[in-house]
Amino acid sequence: MKKFQCGTLVPGCDWHTRADDEAEVVRRTVEHLRITHGEEVIRPSMIDHIKTRITEEMQNSRTN
Repeated sequence: MKKFQCGTLVPGCDWHTRADDEAEVVRRTVEHLRITHGEEVIRPSMIDHIKTRITEEMQNSRTN
């Protein structure tokens, strides 16, 4: 599971998202940046900044 926290890119923003693949995380993040932060143009360099901040979320596979 991939995870992105907007605060790593926009200080003070608590928004985050999770998805199975990086492309979906990027899509959701771009949508968030447009709606919440008023970004009208998302340049390729911004996509690169988003991708470098995506982390792999460890899933708890423990069974009881």
